[in-house]
Parts: sequence; structure tokens; C-alpha cells
Amino acid sequence: MQWRSIVVGLLVLRVLLNCAVWLVFGLGPSWGFDFPIKFTFNLHKIQLLQDGDRATVKTNAWLQHMYDNRNPQAKTCSKISGNSPKKSYLSFFQEGRDDYDRKYSSFPDALKVKMRGMARDMFYFGYDNYMKFAFPEDELNPIACEGRGPDVLNPSNININDVLGNYSLTLIDALDTLLVLGNVTEFHRAVKLVIDTVSFDKDSTVQVFEANIRILGSLISAHILLTDPRHPFGDIALKDYDNELLHLAHDLAVRLLPAFENTSTGIPYPRVNLKRGVPPDSINETCTAGAGSLLVEFGILSRLIGDSTFEWVARRAVKALWNLRSNETGLLGNVVNIQTGQWVGKQSGLGAGMDSFYEYLLKSYILFGEKEDYRMFSAVYESIQSHLRRGREACNEGDGDPPLYVNVNMFNGQIMNTWIDSLQAFFPGLQVLNGDVENAICLHAFYYAIWKRFGALPERYNWQLQAPDVLFYPLRPELVESTYLLYQATKNPFYLHVGMDILESLEKNTKVRCGYATLHHVVDKSKEDRMESFFLSETCKYLYLLFDEDNPLHKSESKYIFTTEGHVVPIDQRFREKSWEDQFPCEEPNKEPPANISNCERIPEERRYGLPLKSIYMRQIDHMVGLS
Repeated sequence: MQWRSIVVGLLVLRVLLNCAVWLVFGLGPSWGFDFPIKFTFNLHKIQLLQDGDRATVKTNAWLQHMYDNRNPQAKTCSKISGNSPKKSYLSFFQEGRDDYDRKYSSFPDALKVKMRGMARDMFYFGYDNYMKFAFPEDELNPIACEGRGPDVLNPSNININDVLGNYSLTLIDALDTLLVLGNVTEFHRAVKLVIDTVSFDKDSTVQVFEANIRILGSLISAHILLTDPRHPFGDIALKDYDNELLHLAHDLAVRLLPAFENTSTGIPYPRVNLKRGVPPDSINETCTAGAGSLLVEFGILSRLIGDSTFEWVARRAVKALWNLRSNETGLLGNVVNIQTGQWVGKQSGLGAGMDSFYEYLLKSYILFGEKEDYRMFSAVYESIQSHLRRGREACNEGDGDPPLYVNVNMFNGQIMNTWIDSLQAFFPGLQVLNGDVENAICLHAFYYAIWKRFGALPERYNWQLQAPDVLFYPLRPELVESTYLLYQATKNPFYLHVGMDILESLEKNTKVRCGYATLHHVVDKSKEDRMESFFLSETCKYLYLLFDEDNPLHKSESKYIFTTEGHVVPIDQRFREKSWEDQFPCEEPNKEPPANISNCERIPEERRYGLPLKSIYMRQIDHMVGLS
């Protein structure tokens, strides 16, 4: 009998050691997050409860869908059965009260003021230290308390060089955040600094997408807010301001135009040198989001200056990508060859390489009123629901796992891997804008559950292993953005608690001597010496707005959207008008064009502009020389 006791003891010891290892390295179950999970939405709460029966294989389990690809209908549960009554998202908040409910059913005004102050202090701690230790360089290294610019010694370091162009990136990206925080004085000082010190005549090779959303978008937003006193921040006109920010935006956009030259598909090259155009060694591959997320900024610029060139090239790129979608699934891949139109990356998902393409189809429609943009968005949204969505039919009822959007092959809808990335956390916010609040609530809860476990969102999370695949967190704003938009849509205090949790986690885990640092490892909380510009332009902005009920943006009768970089853009009638249509009217206006092109785009470009496309770029450059 003694040997049996020894064997049993060894087995128990082995089990305990395995559990300890799993818990130490963040690979096992943890508080508030264990799959499968069940979301129970009560009047003022969202509960994350463990599903007790883990042994039962359920019809709508994610893992079963991963391996059961024989029947396409069995792979998705994207639509509610016709026999199932569809409930309003408000029904998620109509059950009884308990301790959890009492905790999240309210958010005291005093606490809201405290959190708003914390968000404001967070912004200024990063901003002031950037101005003190880093300006005029692009970014702040918050641990070393010094500035960071392009990596000139290693041009292949695209992680840095795609973003940093030696043009005071963080200052420009943060301009409208200063107005959101009500600091008109500092906003004026920052605008003057940009006007006096920033030039794009630099030997810098940057990514077209990053320069567009971070620099061009911010310059346009700040210009609009400066020059239109109807907008909610009031008359904040700057004395002697002569549209310099708009001229800078125009100059930058002209320098990005060569990306659209010498491409047989109309899809732009991913990078340009701001002085010399497309580098001779440039690759012919680009991601869908990078090429297809230029329309908002380029479109607004075209309508502000009355020149269709910028909107036209951006819209041509979107339609070129759209025409390459799968005939079977309606999905797009994530990497395409700009010369052949062949998909190099066949993965279709919601995250990196895809995210803002979907976002800008909807936001372009909201801004410009082009019905075709919404037709494209509606079609791809339906394809997403049909082929990417896994889990049970309804968010909060029925058997199986809660809904999850996975990465699939664009041609057949089969799962390609078992991870999701942190960029996908933007999607609940987009669902709110599209009016699909039920699904937004459910998907947001999934990402928040991951945040609760780690105090951050790992860059990639493996939903099969229930563990991070890529462990860093660079202070991304996507979960905060969705939290803010869901609070605006529901006014449910739960989202204020989510925001407080995120704010306190950032303060605890990422604050360093001179700012806030990227988490190198979400489990052990080790850090990297980098504070990306979107931390000030988006993460802090959305946190502040979440707790600032009386912000002019919320009180104004004017309506706004945020660009993918969080820049404030008004929904303005002038952006729905094209001054160039009077100069180049469409032929045969009564004849219905094919569904995927407009009448205007059937006119050859030489006739629309009176010049070959290459000459248009030269005309733009000549115009900018005349401005200097």
C-alpha cells in the first residue's frame, strides 16, 4: 500500500507543478476570462461567467468549426433563424439585480470627474515630456527621456521608418486633442510651431498610409477647426492665419501622389520618398488597408481645394481592390501585388492589413454621401457575417460559444489560423456606426475579457490555446475607441467602468519617467522605450471624451466622425459637393452605369482633367512651387 501512496503523491505533485507553470506564464485560466464564456447582460452590466460544462462538445463551438469544413453552412452561424425572434440590444439589460449589477449599474459624477482628470493628466504627462525632451523629433522615448527620428542607419527598419518622417509627427498628430481638452492657447502655440518648423521637403521614405492618416488627416482636421467658427469649439481663429496648414496638407499629398504612378492596377505603392518619389527598389506588394484607406483624407482635401485629383486616385485604388474580391465569398485578401492584381496574402480578417479598409467604406459614405461606398460596405459586411463569424447564432442565448470573428481563406472561408489581433478591437465601434449595436456589445465584451486578464491587449491572442501569440502592447487605442462609441450609443455605465479599468491599467503598467511606454510583454509587464504618436492622438482622446459628458463635441448640434487616427472631422454639406463637376460634367447622365462604377469614372482621365495623369502630378508640383 505504501507504493500506491507514493505514486498518488507524485501524480498530485506533477499536476500542481503543471498548474503553477501555466498560471505563471499566463497560459491557463485566470480571473474573469476562461473559455468557453457566457455573456449575461443585465440592466446595467455585462457579466463574464465561466461556462461550467467544458467537457461537452457543442454544436456552435469554435474548435468544431475549425475542423468541420465539409459543409459551408455548418461553418457559420451569422444569421438568426427565421423562427427565432430577434431581440433589441436593450433586452440584454433587463434581468434582475445582484452584487455585480449594483457595482456596475451606476458611475458617480465625482468619479467621472476624477477619471476625466486622470485622462487629461495622462495626455499632458506624455505631451509635455515630448515637447520638453523630444520636439522637433518625431517621437518620445519615454524611458530614456529623449527624441526619436527615422532610423537613417538602417533603412530596412520599416517598423520605425514607415512612420517617422522627420516631421515632428507627435506634435502634428496631437493637434486636435488639445482642442478636445479645451486648451485653445496651447493649440494656437502648437499650430504656430508646425507652421514655422515643419517641412516635407525631406529625404525620408515613409509609408503612404501612415503619412496620410497621422499627418495629412491631422493637418486637415486642425485647419477645418481653425477656420470654421460654427464648429463646437467656437471661434478659435488664429490671428494672421492664412491657410498654412491646408497648404502643408496639400504639399504632403502632392508628395504622396507618385505612389499612384506606374501601377497597372491603380493600387498605389506602399512607400514614397518625400523628395524623390517611389524608391527604385520598392516592392510591388501592399496590404489592403494601406492602399484602400486613403479616401477620407484625400477626399476632404480635394473638396477643400476644389481639385478632384486626390479623391480620384484614392477612389480608383478602392475600386481596384473591390474588383479583386472573391466571386465565391465576396471577401478580400490582406496583401496584393499592385502590378498583377494577384493576391499574395489570401487571409481575410478584421485586423492588421484589413481593418481600416472596411472602416473607410462606411465613413466615406457618411462624409461624402456616395451611395456606392455604402453598397460596398454593406456587401462586405454581409460577407464578414457569413464567413468570418463563428459561434452561436445569438449573442446572449442558445448553445455554443459566444460569437467570434476569425481569420479565413478569402476564397473558401476556411479558417487559416487560430489567432485574433488587437487591431480587431476597432470593429465593435464600426458596428455601432452601422447600427448593429447588439453584435457590437457582444464582440466588445470578448476583447475586454482579454484586457481584464492581462491589463492590456496582446498584439495577437490565440483563442484555441487561450494564450498570447505575440506579447507586446504598443498603447493601441482600438478597445478604448469601441468603449467610447458603445457608451455614446447605450449610455450604459458599464462602459465607464471599462474605461476606468483601462485608464488605471495604463497608469499602473505603462507609466515611466517621461511618458508612457510600450509593453514588451503583457504578462511580466516589461517595457520598450517607445511612445507612439497615436497614444496622444487617440488613446488619451477617447479616454478623456468617455468621461467628459459636457465636451463641446457632445453638446454641439453639428455632427462629427473620427478618422482612423482619431482626428475630428465634421459631417459638412460642403463635403458632399464637388466643385469640379461643373468644370468636367459627366456624359450621359441619364444612362445607368454598371453597378461598380460611376458615370464620371467612365470618362477617360485625359478628358476629365484635360491632361494625362502623369501631367497632373507635375501640375500639382508646379502649383506648390508657386505657393512657396
